[in-house]
Amino acid sequence: TASGIIIPDTAKEKPQKGKVIAVGNGKKDEPLTVKEGDEVLYGKYAGTEITVDGKEYLIMRESDIFAIV
Repeated sequence: TASGIIIPDTAKEKPQKGKVIAVGNGKKDEPLTVKEGDEVLYGKYAGTEITVDGKEYLIMRESDIFAIV
């Protein structure tokens, strides 16, 4: 726009896709909607990366998930 902000495509966050391997218990008053085996979309910088037995995993909150596909 004439007076707006332009965000180039290189600066836009592109969602990542992954498969849910395991889920926790969730919060007492908020049941989880995601389950094992679901394919999900999440933000590029969401969660914490860990390595277990040479495999890389991503631990994240359900609130970091954009969609279940």
